Amino acid sequence: MTYKYFPHTDEDIRTMLDKCGLKSLEDLYQDIPQELFLHRDYELPSEMSEVEVRKMFKEIGEENAQLSCFIGAGVYDHYSPAVISAILSRSEFLTSYTPYQAEISQGTLQYIFEYQSMMAQLTGMEVSNASMYDGTTATAEAMMMAVANAKKRNKVLISDTVNPIVTRVVETYAKFHGVVIEHIAAEGGVTSKADFEAKVSQGDVAGVIVAAPNFYGIIEDYTGWADICHDNKTMFIMNCNASALGAIKSPGEWGADVAVGDGQSLGIPMNFGGPYVGFLCTSKKLIRKMPGRIVGATKDLDGKRTFVLTLQAREQHIRREKATSNICSNQSLMALYVTVYMSLMGNQGLKEVNALSYSNAHYLADRLVETGKFELAFPDKPFLHEFAVKYHGNIDELQKEMLSYGIQFGLKLDDETLLLCATETLNADEIDEAVCYCESIVNA
Repeated sequence: MTYKYFPHTDEDIRTMLDKCGLKSLEDLYQDIPQELFLHRDYELPSEMSEVEVRKMFKEIGEENAQLSCFIGAGVYDHYSPAVISAILSRSEFLTSYTPYQAEISQGTLQYIFEYQSMMAQLTGMEVSNASMYDGTTATAEAMMMAVANAKKRNKVLISDTVNPIVTRVVETYAKFHGVVIEHIAAEGGVTSKADFEAKVSQGDVAGVIVAAPNFYGIIEDYTGWADICHDNKTMFIMNCNASALGAIKSPGEWGADVAVGDGQSLGIPMNFGGPYVGFLCTSKKLIRKMPGRIVGATKDLDGKRTFVLTLQAREQHIRREKATSNICSNQSLMALYVTVYMSLMGNQGLKEVNALSYSNAHYLADRLVETGKFELAFPDKPFLHEFAVKYHGNIDELQKEMLSYGIQFGLKLDDETLLLCATETLNADEIDEAVCYCESIVNA
């Protein structure tokens, strides 16, 4: 055996390499640039006892800096009740896979059904799919829905106030599906309605993508936007902060056709970037254009309530040309996470989370402006828990010094603009301390 845990003999490997016209396994990677290879041995011990392994990982973990977080930009530091992790660690949840066999997957199917019900209520939409990988790919899938629904149109507009990371993913999907992406200009931190109307009125737009709140934390007014889209046979898509929907107007109330976003803000820890969960909710008339799957409630032969996969739109289950997406794994463990979170918080709990976040963010903004070194980038625009400020100094130096105090102080947007966030996990003392550090840095 060449490798201890590979079931192929040297003869097996030689036969496969000959078939491929290669001399060695290393030749399989010949197209990868050399600078991407690790030209040394892995820093791994040959063997360790369980006690030694635990100690090693504990020491590695202690190297991570524990920072106070004043940054959002799509990932938010919200409180997560301890009971959620306890529930998710149960073996029937933690080890479950895609629920193909309804007769042995009732628990998994039920919590997915509950997830769908809660997300539909939160977004004000009629149906929700059984979750997606993350908010960026969910938005890209909504873009593909718009094109599929429009049939002969392949242009989609996306606002410049949408998170740039989301936009880049949408553009990547578009490039390889023959979709044309055009941008709607931003004016004063919000989407230009004049530019939106001018581009939609050309009659060749399949869909429009906007954000709520937008990348700068601003709550935009989309009154009449859905009507303009529908008058031009264009789909209106909203990329949303899930937690914020507990306090602001829902996509359904705005008249949106599709609501997408990331469920991370519903209590999922930031966890170095994942795993998270994307949501996609829409109207009943678009249900067959929707990627993923839907779990429904019905009754069995004995009249008992039961759950089944009602709609599966993947090519594994239907003809390839009829499939709407290749989405398979439905991130159901993370869907369960936000389901437990929403059931614990309830409508009132989500309102309180947003009220505390609003209070903290506005208190932080006021304190920073009082220093005379900061000013709101968009002073006349409403924001919830995130906002942009202009800094009269060197942002790179400020952030570097703040890190030395254990504070991750915002996201640099350009040489003079910072995007800051404050959720319910912060308190007035922590905000005051951060502002004091700022003052000491700028006055040094």
